Amino acid sequence: MRKILAVLLSFFVVAALASCEKVMGDEKIVLITDKGDITDRSFNQGAYEGVKEFGKKYKVSYSYLKPSDANDEEYLNAIGQAISDGATIIVTPGFLFEGPINIAQEEYPEVKFILLDGSPANAEVEDAKILSNVVGIFYAEEQSGFLAGYAAVMDGYRKLGFMGGMAVPAVQRFGHGFVQGAAKAAEALELADEEVTIEYLYTGDFSATPEVQAAAATMFTSGFEVIFACGGAVGQSVMRAAEEHDGKVIGVDVDQSGDSDSVITSATKNLAVSVVQALEAIKDEEWDELFGGKEIVLDVTDNGVSLPFKNSKFEKFTEEQYNELFAALVDGTIEVSTQIGEIGDDGNAAKEFETAQVKVTVVPFG
Repeated sequence: MRKILAVLLSFFVVAALASCEKVMGDEKIVLITDKGDITDRSFNQGAYEGVKEFGKKYKVSYSYLKPSDANDEEYLNAIGQAISDGATIIVTPGFLFEGPINIAQEEYPEVKFILLDGSPANAEVEDAKILSNVVGIFYAEEQSGFLAGYAAVMDGYRKLGFMGGMAVPAVQRFGHGFVQGAAKAAEALELADEEVTIEYLYTGDFSATPEVQAAAATMFTSGFEVIFACGGAVGQSVMRAAEEHDGKVIGVDVDQSGDSDSVITSATKNLAVSVVQALEAIKDEEWDELFGGKEIVLDVTDNGVSLPFKNSKFEKFTEEQYNELFAALVDGTIEVSTQIGEIGDDGNAAKEFETAQVKVTVVPFG
């Protein structure tokens, strides 16, 4: 067995490295983080868990890089650094990599890129495209958010908060689904008009900060019972506020029940499994058929999104109700709109969402 120990130091990259014996020739997997790091207990960490799981299982060398800044130039520098260090497969979590991967896919045609929550074809440049050495993996966040919103209202919560990071499509879809789920549950319970209120805020970043904690504290002290913390490390600040003010939190991306007793459930994306599936396609020489040059959306039919019910802390919402709701999404009995901005989750969120019997009021924070 060979063990490769290295520290990648440069003026543009802060890196950490893990490795193990290889059975896939000279393959090496490198994950490059976006604004967070692999300890964000959210999107980056969830993706890296998949890299690590695959690497250990198949004895493939793996590592991660954290660029010194979140911009196209530094992302491209990190990609180049990873490839110089031997990377043959690069995993990039987040839409911020769409532009850099649009460039890198042509510069490094021998390297395979697994882009989560984005596609180089969406890059804001002329002739943006996705090539055969790239897969863009998306998730039906609106379905996961729907499950969370429905469960919260069915469990008895009426004043809900949504605290997103940046107002980007994936975060917007989470919030959009959350409002639809809350409204659907309000209708099922035959609640009065406007009995359910959702207060909306985008923090503008995915970082845990005193300002985020203060904003969450203001929500809790003004009577809001549970906040859907939908912004990577933003959730850590929301959890601290919840612990101090007896509030509740809905986590995001991965099961965050272990992060705080305040977390009642999490709107999850099966990040690790989707990364492993793409890596296994490379190992099994099925990349071209299943992933190469494709944009894939994972939803409830693929178990791509869900609530981790076994670790949830519901008092009224039962597992039987959850299973029935999930099945209704799978068979199409319930459909969740994917139209971003339809209910005001464009940063203002000052619109009402009407159902057949009731309407949920969505208002901007403050």
